[in-house]
Amino acid sequence: MKASEKNIRRAAATLNDPRWIAVQAHDASADGAFYYSVRTTGVYCRPSCAARPARPENVAFHANAAEAERAGFRPCKRCRPDQPSLGEQHAMLVTVACRSIESAETLPTLEQLAKPSGLSPFHFHRIFKAVTGLTPKQYAQAQRARRVRRELGRSDSVTTAIFDAGYNASSRFYETADQVLGMTPSSYRAGGIDHDIRFAVGECSLGAILVAQSVRGVCAILLGDDPDALARDLQDRFPKANLIGGDHAFEQLVAQVVGFVEVPAIGLQLPLDVRGTAFQQRVWQALREIPAGSTASYSEVAARIGSPRAVRAVAQACAANALAVAIPCHRVVRNDGGLSGYRWGVERKRALLEREAAR
Repeated sequence: MKASEKNIRRAAATLNDPRWIAVQAHDASADGAFYYSVRTTGVYCRPSCAARPARPENVAFHANAAEAERAGFRPCKRCRPDQPSLGEQHAMLVTVACRSIESAETLPTLEQLAKPSGLSPFHFHRIFKAVTGLTPKQYAQAQRARRVRRELGRSDSVTTAIFDAGYNASSRFYETADQVLGMTPSSYRAGGIDHDIRFAVGECSLGAILVAQSVRGVCAILLGDDPDALARDLQDRFPKANLIGGDHAFEQLVAQVVGFVEVPAIGLQLPLDVRGTAFQQRVWQALREIPAGSTASYSEVAARIGSPRAVRAVAQACAANALAVAIPCHRVVRNDGGLSGYRWGVERKRALLEREAAR
């Protein structure tokens, strides 16, 4: 084969590889996912390297740095692909800060958290939010909420549990108890006992559907193939709650939800009982702002909530959603537009998107 023909084939292979787009865009979010080497210079780089991209016929892709070095390439002195990336360095700094917050009885000041990193408090605050999706204060509040849930499960006294979790006044906790727990502390401590949840299981074109409602609003919309499995899922969430089979009036509410699943254009105007961490709440609100018939990638959702690096956390928040269709996590797709995992099955996700597109 002539050299010119070989170059044409090499160039075509590079241009048809989706990784080439990341290299041209100097995409830092792709760092660590792969590396690329340049035959004419003998070096390998990160996708984010600021150097001007080489001609495509001279580029090859590698799964990791070791593979590139085995192929005879040396690390670029500009992007230093053999060293931790800037994102990895930031992640390590934030991890140290998170451990500090988790072990402290009171929230360290922003200056105290930033000091080990050598960064200014302002710069550290921005990095912390980019990595975790939360400000240091919000992260501390989430950790304190986690501690109070743990303490309520093992303490003989609600007041003791509140103080052991780090609240310096019980009144401050009760101001946010409903949002943190979804019920009174005493009910939560008892596993939801005396907390009434009405539910019913119905059928729709996507299979079985369970709709549950607390006094605050619809708290679960679950899809699946096995009605019994859906009921067990609800019971696992509220092991000591009063699970009450819905009456005729409740069946009408289920019919509303089923109607929305079948014909998304009719909309769903129901009060929701949405429970989750501060970060999950932000993600779920962003999902509700995606118009029916449209989609957004996980990275786009992360950018919309001001945390562009928290793509994995966004995916985890989508997976934790217990309100199918009402919080439309089915509208979130991969960067290439492909359908990724869906808590209730990819085929159901495809069906929901097709219905919304055809409205």
